[in-house]
Order: sequence, then C-alpha cells, then structure tokens
Amino acid sequence: MNILFIMADDQGSWAMNCGGTKELYTPNLNRIAESGMQFQNFYCVSPVCSPARASVLTGNIPSSHGVHDWIRSGNIDKDKFEEAGRENPYWNGYSCENKPISYLEGKTTYTDVLNENGYRCALAGKWHLGDSVCPQHGFSKWYTIGLGGCDYFHPDIVENGNIKVLHNQYVTEVIANKAIEYLNEFQHQEEPFYLSVHFTAPHSPWGEGQHPKKWMDYYENCDFPSIPDEADHPDLTTGPVFGTEKRKENLRGYFAAISAMDEQIGRILDTLEANGLRENTLVVYTADNGMSMGHHGVWGKGNGTFPFNMYETSVKVPFLMSLPGVIPQGKREETILSAYDIFPTLLELCHIDGENYKKLPGRSFAYLLRGEKEQRKRDEEIVVFDEYGPVRMIRNQDWKYIHRYPYGPHELYYLTEDPEEKENLCGQPKYEKTVVEMRARLNEWFNKYADEKVDGVKESVTGLGQMCRAGIYSEKTDTYYCEK
Repeated sequence: MNILFIMADDQGSWAMNCGGTKELYTPNLNRIAESGMQFQNFYCVSPVCSPARASVLTGNIPSSHGVHDWIRSGNIDKDKFEEAGRENPYWNGYSCENKPISYLEGKTTYTDVLNENGYRCALAGKWHLGDSVCPQHGFSKWYTIGLGGCDYFHPDIVENGNIKVLHNQYVTEVIANKAIEYLNEFQHQEEPFYLSVHFTAPHSPWGEGQHPKKWMDYYENCDFPSIPDEADHPDLTTGPVFGTEKRKENLRGYFAAISAMDEQIGRILDTLEANGLRENTLVVYTADNGMSMGHHGVWGKGNGTFPFNMYETSVKVPFLMSLPGVIPQGKREETILSAYDIFPTLLELCHIDGENYKKLPGRSFAYLLRGEKEQRKRDEEIVVFDEYGPVRMIRNQDWKYIHRYPYGPHELYYLTEDPEEKENLCGQPKYEKTVVEMRARLNEWFNKYADEKVDGVKESVTGLGQMCRAGIYSEKTDTYYCEK
C-alpha cells in the first residue's frame, strides 16, 4: 500500500464545502470525502503549526517532543543563504534566523519507521520543524520552503541543499508540480511510496496579489453567509476587523487560497489515477491546526488571542481518508479522534509491527476504517487532549475544560447544549465537581505523557515563535520570541 498524505496549513474542519461551508468551492476535497470517510470530530494536538506537525509525525505531545510554538528561528543558516534572504520578501527575509536546529533530533517519526520498512519517502511542501535544507526523518526526496511560510508568488524553495526564490510562481502550484513529478517517478518502482504534500495554503497572507485572480474574482461578490460576523474578541492579537473592510479581505483571500489548493489537489489525484496508482494508495487529507475566521470574533488559531484559545474552530481539523476496496465510501464518522492517533493507525494499515510504540498516547482507529465493531473502551475513545504552552484542554463527548497554568482564566463548556461555546460555566458552584474531576483527569494524563525536561507548563510561550529548543535544551535566554 502506498500513502499520499496531503496537509493544509491553518484550515478549520468547517473550511470545506463538504464541511458545511456551501459557498466554498472544493470539488476535489468533496471527491476524497465521497470516495472514503470524512471524520467529523478530528482534533489537532496543538492549535499552532509547528507543535501540531511535530505531533503528527512523532505521535507525541508537545510536552514530550519539545516544540511548543511555531518555529521562528533555526530553519536555515542565515550566513550561507544571505542572498536568498535578501530576495525573499516574506517577513524581512531571514532576519530572525541564525543557525539551523533539528528540533526533532533523537525523536522517531512514522516516516522513519516507514523508511526502515522499505518505503520510499518524499516531501513536497512545508516542513517548518527546523533545518529546512537537510532531508530528515526517512525522507529521501526533499522539496520544501526555507521558513514556515512564504509570499505566495515569491516562494523560497529548498532543493538539493540550496535555496532559490522563485519569482512570479504560485507556491501552491509549485508544490503540486513537484508532487506530480514524484508520482510520475514512483509509478516505475517496485517499493511502496509515502508522499507528503504539505501546502502553505490557506495560511495568510490573503491580500490582493497573493492568490490567482481567477479565485479572487470568484469570491469578489460573496457575502460569506456561513461565517459569523461577530464583534472582535477582547483578547484578539490582530488589529480590529469587525465593522471594517478587513473582514471581506480576509475571507476572500482565505477562500481563494483554499479553492486554488483544491484545484491543485485535483491535478494530483488525476495523476494518481492516470498512473494506475489509485487502487493501492491510501489518500489522507488533513490540516495542521484549525482556524477561526471571525468565529468567536477571532481571526487566527490558538494564538489569535492572548491568552491562547482552545475554541473548537481552533482545535478541530478536516480529516479525510480514502482507499478503494478497504475504506467505506461516503461515510461520515462521528468518533472523536486526535492527530496523535495517526502514527499507530498508519503503522497498522501498513502491517508494520507497532509493539515498540504502545507507550505513545495515541491508539489506532484502523478498525473504524474497516467498518469493524468498536474496539476501544468508551473512556479511551471519546477523550482528547490539546496543549499550547501552559494552556491545556480536555474534551469528551459532552464537556470541554480548558486550564491555563498557573492562574487562569479557566473555561468549562457543556458542548451538548452549547456547541458554539458561548457560556463559560467555570466558577459556577453548580459545576464545581465537574471542573475538579476534569482537571484531575487532565493532570493525570499529562503527567503520564509529558517529559519534565520540556514540559509546556514551565515554558513562557508567547505565540510569536520559538527561537531554539525548549526546557533544559534551550540555547538562548529568550527561548520564545517576545516583541520588545
């Protein structure tokens, strides 16, 4: 079995046509959903990109792998690639960079395991886990970008140990072109392949000139009726949006980025089929973390507010899986699952012995893909956890509790009656017992899986980026970026 793993950047589970946003044009995401399973309650491990991606790959939580915020420094060697930095218009080039850091050094990823078991692993797109120039963790083919994001029409592309800024080339199409090139090559090999296609879309920027005119024009007259138009959240970290033209600008660019990405996904799927690879290829589609685009008055993910938020729109991501003849077609699955379940699930589907990885927090959900009777205990099945620095969340079928160390504020929502998280019940005597029980369970779980050397509750995460390794491995006085 081959694996095509497509990951978007900053896409909430709501942000697909098949996710309920009918004005959003995503025929190819619908195509994957219709040919397989759509998971309605799939959660990231942390509502920000680098920690979430590290958790997908390692099957571990940030307080174990030590990536607690998006990687702001340690992506490239600033001196070696000074010229590319001058050409790169995104975030003043490489001004925050110094020397590369392999943030997952010493950690085992599922791509390491796949490579050890005969898979040929390739990456086309975003890495954003440090040392972008050097292939890591089982990948023999490596095509990425220098930083975690880029100007959409001026990407800084990493290939063959070098960085080149491609001017006037749309990065979403550039990534798709490389993925198609890999698929054309893979059709002639005997060994199975694993292909990661990591788009930068629909991450900002969303302004004029960042996305193809075709798609910007498509949403020019859209009123975005599915998206709430709410007053700005009091803890919003961006400038004011409510009541300004910024709302339409943001949504138009965000929707255009998704539809442009969907178009390129269609090309990749067409190539897979044309090359005779579709019948034996598992297609996975997901995003690193969720995104609020006006929901709750927030424009961003977990760090769209400070203190960080754990709203459903920030922590719930799209998740689609399709494999002809194995995964039921057109099924919507309601089971609550987490991105730390991906590692063991892929190993089981590939018939790789996962005995060495049973201490990971995730559990395989391959039985759901096969349509078998539920194998998990109710307790294990319905509880997921998230973290972002000192902010932690526990969520079960009915309740969500958010604890901010050390002083709060904390939140409790009864999701059965309040799915939009409008009423915080924390502090009401009636719910004190629920809070105590959920907090105890939260602490127990994190005590089991956290590594005290890089425990997130000890980290002063700002939401503005991580500058070096965390905890006892920190190499700077300011591990996390803070605007002076």
